[in-house]
Amino acid sequence: MSFRTDYILHAQHFDAAQADFKNGFDFTTHSPEDLHTFYAKILQSGMHGLCFSMYEDGQKPGDHISEEQVRRRLKIMAPYTKWVRSFSCIEGNEFVPKIAREFGMKTLVGAWLGDDAEKNEKEIEALIQLAKEGFVDIAAVGNEVMYRKDLSEDELLSFIHKVRKEIPAHIPVGYVDAYYEFTIKPRITEACDVILTNCYPYWEGSTIDYSLAHMKSMYYQALDAGKGKKVIITETGWPSQGESFKDSHPSKENAMKYFINTQHWSKESNIDIFYFSSFDESWKVGAEGEVGAYWGIWDKNEKLKYNDK
Repeated sequence: MSFRTDYILHAQHFDAAQADFKNGFDFTTHSPEDLHTFYAKILQSGMHGLCFSMYEDGQKPGDHISEEQVRRRLKIMAPYTKWVRSFSCIEGNEFVPKIAREFGMKTLVGAWLGDDAEKNEKEIEALIQLAKEGFVDIAAVGNEVMYRKDLSEDELLSFIHKVRKEIPAHIPVGYVDAYYEFTIKPRITEACDVILTNCYPYWEGSTIDYSLAHMKSMYYQALDAGKGKKVIITETGWPSQGESFKDSHPSKENAMKYFINTQHWSKESNIDIFYFSSFDESWKVGAEGEVGAYWGIWDKNEKLKYNDK
């Protein structure tokens, strides 16, 4: 797949003066039909990475998911992305990096860590095994553990050090959290080979017009904290419906605008971004309110969103 050529052709549709990319494109001079066209061309040109949405209606974390379901969803995603990010290594999640290899995708594989010590050990051992078997390109030890306060710094560091010691040396090891955690937790930052940061202007109440500039500031804060280490944005996105959060408003139009700006910046500036997320997931309503269920590029029935004019 040619990610670059298609993208350059798409970019020619915009006036260069609109794209200083402090705040992104000026969409005010374009019609709703133009927005759909730009979105479709960006999507078809391909992404660096996509977060894998595991669960259908009626499913939730803790359920065991079949290999067939994972393969079906990865087959849908494969034409649009070079990398896939998974969040766990047990309960069917272990199929994600294995099947991703069948579709030629690279993998950022995460071990989910929480307050269940037994599950934590299973996750870590499964991540180590997947890495030894050659299914892991980047290993993520935990996701927002410090943000949730599920573990102490020392407990998390022990897991990071264990994985670093036991998996092949060429595989980078990191930890995923909000961008500011890498500033206030320097020991964790030091332990990581790569900085894996989640950046959500939406959850900080940003307007859609300022959202790209806001995400950039998050990225550069993490970059500064990393002191030369590579920074990867492991999650960012915008919901298509649900409740507003301060000045952040979900809508199909805002979701398309955010996606276009994010992908343009990713390609122009060579920033590795895993977009959140692939499919809408109904279970997230409980954790985040109605808006939690509408972050996908595809809907909960695995149909591509935003393809209606």
